[in-house]
Amino acid sequence: MSSPLALAPTAAPSSQALNSEPELPIPLISLQPLLTHSPSTLETAKSLLSAFRTSGFLYLTEFSSIIPPSLLASVFEQSARFFARPQTQKDGLAWTTARSNRGYVCMGREKVSQGMSKADVAKEREHGGEDLKESFEIGREFEEGHENRWPDKMDVEGAEFKLTMLGFFERCKEVHAVLMRGIALGMGLDAGFFEDYVTMGDNTLRLLHYPPVAPGGFEGGKRVRAGAHSDYGSVTLLFQDQRGGLQVERPEGWVDVQPIQGSIVVNAGDLLARWSNDLIRSTKHRVVEPPLKGREVEDGHPARYSVAYFCNPDFDKRIEALPGTWEGEKGGKKYEGVNSGAYLVQRLSATY
Repeated sequence: MSSPLALAPTAAPSSQALNSEPELPIPLISLQPLLTHSPSTLETAKSLLSAFRTSGFLYLTEFSSIIPPSLLASVFEQSARFFARPQTQKDGLAWTTARSNRGYVCMGREKVSQGMSKADVAKEREHGGEDLKESFEIGREFEEGHENRWPDKMDVEGAEFKLTMLGFFERCKEVHAVLMRGIALGMGLDAGFFEDYVTMGDNTLRLLHYPPVAPGGFEGGKRVRAGAHSDYGSVTLLFQDQRGGLQVERPEGWVDVQPIQGSIVVNAGDLLARWSNDLIRSTKHRVVEPPLKGREVEDGHPARYSVAYFCNPDFDKRIEALPGTWEGEKGGKKYEGVNSGAYLVQRLSATY
């Protein structure tokens, strides 16, 4: 089941504002009906598709049967401890290539962008500087030639980190599969239509740390924690703390995606938009200066932590417009078919 929620324009969060602004309805959708074959399963699937067709975003709730709160809390705790390690330890696990897309990414290494080439992204770096963030990327385990870069040999804490993140990766992979079943049902396809596309789990778990920013450090909006971009894959699961700063682009401007306790922010990516022949919307978003509260006016912004799980079709799959999205009066296919892995590598390569 779902209930409508409207995103407020850029302003301090309030429950009244959340429910009084009609510009960008972001539904809260429960995962539970998609886990069963209940009368509400199809209704929920249609709500899921409707959210992806309109705003491209939704809040997913009631997912604790797959991802318990204790596991999520552990992920955030261990992520913060990892980023608190000495810089030399983190640099020893550095990210190397877009194809591997694993390891530590230091401040200034990546500039997320809509650019399709390094030249495009370089122009954005010149205008707005580097993104104010560091990250750690985790791919599926045991992919030959593309091993994860774990801190498990450093100490006991590093070994615990590895076990926790591997378990979390698999839980998120399960949520991805459930969402793809829901999308299939919402589009009038067989519930198992996407199963062969998500078998391997060629996804990326990204831990994100946005360090504290001193007063004036955002330079009046010129600097951002993550530049404007759409995600590259099929869907993204975003787990965020309560700091805020995530915004979505609309024709009338940027609006806040306010943190809601006990929810996952889910958005559609570029490959899913191509797959659906633009029936589904991949919406640009960014992470900017959040509203200041209390002492923060003098002290500046505290750190922000989030965890993103980027869901993709398996890298060996070819993505063509789905049945029912292009035939007859629908106007034909808007995009040529692409290989999932090659497309994702192209997009990632431009940002590093």
